[in-house]
Amino acid sequence: MPGQKITSLDVARLAGVSQSAVSRVFTPGASASKKTAEKVRKAADELGYRPNVLARAVVSGKSRIIGLVVAYLNNQFYPEALEKLTNALQERGYHVLVFMASNSAQNIDKVVEEILDFQVDGIIAASVALSSDLSDRCQAAGIPVVLFNRAQDDPGMSAVSSDNIAGGRKVADFLLAGGHKKIGYIAGWEGASTQRDREAGFLAALNKAGVALHARGVGDFSSEKSREATLEMFAADPPDAVFVANDHMAIAVMDTLRFELGLNVPNDVSVVGYDDVAVAAWPTYDLTTVRQPANRMVAETVDILLSKIEGPDVGPRRLEIDGPLIVRGSARIPEGWKT
Repeated sequence: MPGQKITSLDVARLAGVSQSAVSRVFTPGASASKKTAEKVRKAADELGYRPNVLARAVVSGKSRIIGLVVAYLNNQFYPEALEKLTNALQERGYHVLVFMASNSAQNIDKVVEEILDFQVDGIIAASVALSSDLSDRCQAAGIPVVLFNRAQDDPGMSAVSSDNIAGGRKVADFLLAGGHKKIGYIAGWEGASTQRDREAGFLAALNKAGVALHARGVGDFSSEKSREATLEMFAADPPDAVFVANDHMAIAVMDTLRFELGLNVPNDVSVVGYDDVAVAAWPTYDLTTVRQPANRMVAETVDILLSKIEGPDVGPRRLEIDGPLIVRGSARIPEGWKT
């Protein structure tokens, strides 16, 4: 009847096979003869039947679904990285459910609890951190979790990120080699491990050279807050160079410097970002930045997660992958610097 839900029993009757045969045809890895599979798929097409993946997960214990939780998508790095993650998981036979969560611990815990209701096989947390209680709950439920582009002080949690401390050092060394004396820094959200480590590496290299940070502002990974931080930083005794904790903010900083303050980048002030998103290479910005090795980060994240799904006794892994400084035109290039 029109509007009536088609079941596997309907397919079995039309194909002239048992209901269990229909189940085997639509279960990855299950055995069914070529002749049976052809009859079942032909009947399913005629009836418009689609197998219930979640119901099958209840029976098999495996949904082949990965929950992907992310805090925001306005930073161009994340849509690009999530596309790579989704493609990589699909190539390995998994489907992805994306959940949005703010950076508040309470909201993140609520979202992850919702993800667990979908019987996912694993979770990737991109740009967010989990509470220790929720981490323990996932572990108790046998659901492996991998942090992507984040880390936290939990030895039992797997995490993959770029080497943010090394990246911060590279930016400081570059600006110092360019002869900058008054160097500023615009931080991201201060609860993020990425922000913390980039600033730590940056300050360590400045301190090693005997140079104090000239000015500091907080952009909170937001374009508008980055604009406000720039206006405040340049209101009096402005720096001659600024390291911005990611490209999303660095673009806003450059626009503010050029179009609101009338400054030339890099003649009046050098700007360096972090991520190397697609916009960074546009001639309008030509942004010098530290490249996050997204392809390697994605590959390692997927490998770690699937190894833990396939082998529950596999221990946690934490990787920090080095990324190069990409020198373009937004910052003074030191004499003799190899680009």
